[in-house]
Amino acid sequence: MRAMRPDPVRLEVFHQLLTAICEESGAVLQRSAVSPNIRERRDFSCALFDGRGRLIAQAAHIPVHLGSAAESVAAVRRAFPLEPDDVVILNDPFAGGTHLPDLTMVRPVFVGARRRPAFFVVNRAHHADIGGAVPGSMAAATELLAEGLVLPPVKVRSAGVPVAGVLRLLLANVRGAAEREVDLAAQETSLRAAERRLLELVDAQGLRTVETYAAHLMAASERIARSVIAGLPPGVHTASDVLEDDGCGGGPYPIRVALRAHGGRLRCDFRGSARQARGGVNANRSVVLAACVYVLRCLCPDRLPTNDGLFRVLEVLTEPGSILDPRPGAAVAGGNVETSQRLVDVLLRALLRAVPERVPACSAGTMSNLSFGGVDPRTGRSFAFYETLPGGAGAGATFDGTSGVQTHMTNTRNTPLEEFERRFPVRVRAWTLRRGSGGGGRNRGGDGVTKELEVLAPLTVSLFAERHRGGPPGARGGRPGRAGRAAVLGRDPAVLPAKCTRTLEAGQVVRVETPGGGGYGA
Repeated sequence: MRAMRPDPVRLEVFHQLLTAICEESGAVLQRSAVSPNIRERRDFSCALFDGRGRLIAQAAHIPVHLGSAAESVAAVRRAFPLEPDDVVILNDPFAGGTHLPDLTMVRPVFVGARRRPAFFVVNRAHHADIGGAVPGSMAAATELLAEGLVLPPVKVRSAGVPVAGVLRLLLANVRGAAEREVDLAAQETSLRAAERRLLELVDAQGLRTVETYAAHLMAASERIARSVIAGLPPGVHTASDVLEDDGCGGGPYPIRVALRAHGGRLRCDFRGSARQARGGVNANRSVVLAACVYVLRCLCPDRLPTNDGLFRVLEVLTEPGSILDPRPGAAVAGGNVETSQRLVDVLLRALLRAVPERVPACSAGTMSNLSFGGVDPRTGRSFAFYETLPGGAGAGATFDGTSGVQTHMTNTRNTPLEEFERRFPVRVRAWTLRRGSGGGGRNRGGDGVTKELEVLAPLTVSLFAERHRGGPPGARGGRPGRAGRAAVLGRDPAVLPAKCTRTLEAGQVVRVETPGGGGYGA
């Protein structure tokens, strides 16, 4: 029997309806949370999966979150039977998570008398602290347990009843517990909103129709992605780059890829990359897959739905025990933020050999993770803060790179200066573009930024960054962007390494300058 051909108008309507559910879920999360990282910077993601755990739709949130969220749903489905009104939380990078500060919530959606979930609604939010050795939970460490509290899939709500012991355990192990508690409640509220809208859609259109058009959207994305891959030149396209260090004395760590388009599938072979690092630049396979999906999506038409169809055309090969497939227990805090960016750089440089006019030069190549915390003298309470700093975007064949922008695997906003100074014992002394840091060429790379924070009370400050020893490469004769750098100013001035933790006293200043993007063309 031939499969029913979808009506193209209804297909687009369902694409927009399903995506809108995710967008509204994100808006509820952002407006309900209180931490600057979620409320102001919007470091979260929302998505919708079918009953088999396949991605149906997502909002335009964080690529590294959404490309790896399917592993979270799979881990929850393996962990235990699910009932209506269950909510599961997890962050274990070796059981569906990415790195520990990213707390993922999964809520099964039941329809009618069905005994199995028809859908799953999911969100993932980066919390400013999840315990561990230093505030922000993002410092260089040599094992996962030192990075923070590890949560395998565990129910925080069972059949609608809160599992109070889980929340008490979590809040007893983090800094700024009151803030964490509200943000977790915001995540739950976001999932309920998504479930409500999804059930309204099912009531209006019927479960079979919704499931059918969800399958049609996946098939359409797969078909278009295969046609894009078929248009790539034949052969194996290779590239390599390095992570400079792991913050624990190791490095550099090479990352190598061999791309091959064949039979409508794209094979991404990372075997031959560095062995597992001692410090936290290891990236689990879900992060590697997220980077591959992101790069493939960049080659596809703008309006293409992002769903499981894209995953079906990828073959990702890694070597167990490597920096891209570490053993359980390995430190991974930077894999989600720094190694993911380098994976994109390497994949795009391989594609530059195949389709040079379609691929830009390297962007900043780092999220320049800055975190700090301590005890606020105004309240006597512990606190933690985390943000990523923007850099310069790489130039392309027909455009200059954008300055001061989050690129590739992150998609967050800036923290308002007023929020900094109102909530924390710091003063913003400078927040400006780093003029001239973009690489030269026929088209210039975008400039990075400079941020200076004066400490008004004793704080522990951590930086986790890359591209401080060499700037992002240019393309086709373009010059590299300027490397990043960081320093402590004032009393006891010092140049800071890209990955470090320092205790600062009142009156000292930390300055971070992020890399510019590479230039394009001689």
